Amino acid sequence: MYQNGYQQYKMQSVNTMTRGEMLLLLYDELVKRLTKAELALEKEEFDVFDASVKRAQEIVQYLQETLNTEYSISRDLQRMYDFFLYEISRLQASRKKTVIEELRSLVIELRDAFREANKTSGI
Repeated sequence: MYQNGYQQYKMQSVNTMTRGEMLLLLYDELVKRLTKAELALEKEEFDVFDASVKRAQEIVQYLQETLNTEYSISRDLQRMYDFFLYEISRLQASRKKTVIEELRSLVIELRDAFREANKTSGI
C-alpha cells in the first residue's frame, strides 16, 4: 500500500518539474550511477557495475536525444554528450576507476553550471 502511494508521489513530482529541474535530476542520477559503478568495481561486483554503466549510458543518450537545438550552446553540448558516450564505452571495455573519476568530474562540472544557470534564469 505504501509503495503504491510513494510511486504516485514520485510520478507527480516528476510530472510537475520544470525543464531545468528535470535536467538537474538527470545529471544527479548520472553522477549517482557513475559512483555506484565505481563502488561496484571496487567490490568486484561486475553485474552491478555493468548495470550502473548501462544506466549511465541510457541517461546520456536520453540527454542527447532530447537536446533542444534552438540554442547556440547545443552544438557544444552535443559534442560533450558524444564524448561522454565514448568514455562510457571505454569504461565498459576497460573497467578502470580512473575513467569513472574523470567522467564524473566532467559531469559534475556541467551539472553545476546548469544548476547555476537554472538559479539565475529559471530554465
